[in-house]
Amino acid sequence: MPSRRHVTGVRCSAPRYTKPIMNGARPRLLAWLVVLATFLGACAPAVGLDETDTQQAASQQAAPVEPAPPSTAGADLAPQGTTAAAPLSAAPVTTPAPAPPPVPAAQPAPAPAPEPQPYAFNLYQEGDFVPQYTFDWCVAASIQMAHNLIDDTGGATWADSAQQGELWEMARARSSNSFNGANPLGWAQVLTETGMGPYRVVSVPDYGVALQTAAQAIAETGRPVGLVMWSGRHAWVMSGFESVGDPAQLPAFTVTGVRVLDPLYPHGSGQWGPSPAPNSLLTPEELATQFVVREPRRWSSELPAGYLLVLPVAGA
Repeated sequence: MPSRRHVTGVRCSAPRYTKPIMNGARPRLLAWLVVLATFLGACAPAVGLDETDTQQAASQQAAPVEPAPPSTAGADLAPQGTTAAAPLSAAPVTTPAPAPPPVPAAQPAPAPAPEPQPYAFNLYQEGDFVPQYTFDWCVAASIQMAHNLIDDTGGATWADSAQQGELWEMARARSSNSFNGANPLGWAQVLTETGMGPYRVVSVPDYGVALQTAAQAIAETGRPVGLVMWSGRHAWVMSGFESVGDPAQLPAFTVTGVRVLDPLYPHGSGQWGPSPAPNSLLTPEELATQFVVREPRRWSSELPAGYLLVLPVAGA
């Protein structure tokens, strides 16, 4: 066997020394390389899909997270050949909380309606009453009393008998189907023509409503109302009234008393009763004994059955 000096020396070309080395060393070196390669191959991890997934997961963990692009759902697509503008980043939308409903302010309780108070209205003054000078001239005497009740200027009182006769003739000439007498239609027309009107004849079916109608007309116009008494056979003048409630403020006022002037006083009627004194205050029940319904006949055939009033018209 050669010495160490010949193996590591500079002269390594002698055939005699290299041939034994090459023949024994190479097989052993190859065998070791094969064993080493096999060992390394068994210890190294398999490289395949798992390694790729692991690398991708590692790269995803290492890479910074970028926000996802805004959704384009529902956006109009840009036509071909054009460049769509890049969508703006949508600002976060904050929905405001609904405002609470306003609390209504407490309303004060309505004041209770005032209780109706007693009310009185009377046109009568001393000297206004005029008697009828014949049993036929009740309408003419009522026209004279109406003038006296209306005229409060201190003028001459209408009370002359001759004048009463003239007024009766005027009323009779303006009446129809009255058996040569004066009826309520002529009565209303003379009142209007002599400057106290306008007046008109009305028929009210209900007694209480008739009294309210008469009282309200007196309060509104300041003029008296003619009452057709005894079912159309006599004439009275209503000069005032008393009530619960003012007609101007309470439409549902109640008449409690009626002021009347009967030109037949002091004679009265055996059938209908005595005549009340001038300016008497009658209850509705007392008045109802002589103020009754007038049935349609003769001159009143165009009027319905009811309580007849010669009524002043407001606004005149």
